[in-house]
Amino acid sequence: MAGTDRTKKSEAKQAPGPAVILVAPQLGENIGTAARAMLNFGLTDLRLVRPRDGWPNERARAAASGADVVIDNVQVFERTEDAITGLDYVIATTARARGMVKPILTPETAALRMREAFAGGGGAGLLFGPERTGLENDDVALADAIMMVPVNPAFASLNLAQCVLLMSYEWHKAGDRTAGERIDYQQTRPAKKEELIGFFEHLEGELDRFGFLKPPEKRPSMVRNLRNMFQRASLTEQEVRTLRGVVASLTRRYPKGEEPRE
Repeated sequence: MAGTDRTKKSEAKQAPGPAVILVAPQLGENIGTAARAMLNFGLTDLRLVRPRDGWPNERARAAASGADVVIDNVQVFERTEDAITGLDYVIATTARARGMVKPILTPETAALRMREAFAGGGGAGLLFGPERTGLENDDVALADAIMMVPVNPAFASLNLAQCVLLMSYEWHKAGDRTAGERIDYQQTRPAKKEELIGFFEHLEGELDRFGFLKPPEKRPSMVRNLRNMFQRASLTEQEVRTLRGVVASLTRRYPKGEEPRE
């Protein structure tokens, strides 16, 4: 539960997502860890087909580590055909070719296809097979497409929770509008251009006074290099003020008109 913000618990009930359908899962612990992986990325529709150890399963609940909203609403079916009822687009996850003429998708593309299904007013689901054998061909035949993870071909097997986590993440990422990179400003803001220019001119003026920007013909390129260096730092307003204070402190013992000896 590390990192969980309990104040946002209500957000677990968010926009509909794909159903995760575990066909003949063997261990309650694997069902629980799959449920935990789902809720990490906002998925709550878990469907079980013929769970070996029956349902409910206390080992599954314990392994879910608090993903009770998933465990409490599990639906159990005897046949895969019944578990996919109400879905318009189903993807079968597999680690090997099946000799069937079906689109073979990467996880990223699979997530986009499911998003398209929901955008069209439909529903989507992901089929996962038993831990040891994977899906039967009859189950795969019910799917619209196959998803294969581009993994090391010499060691392609993923455990059930890993595969559920991977697809849950791809689903979430496909709808995420968070910037790929951001800076969290704490009691400050990005420096405005006029503040940066004021710092540049302050620094360059002192460097001129102390004889650093020489010879004259090299001064323009030296100034550009300095400015580019500080531009790359993405300085905040507070950092610019600090740097100006540093320059002022270093030069304070030499008032204007009292130039240091060379």
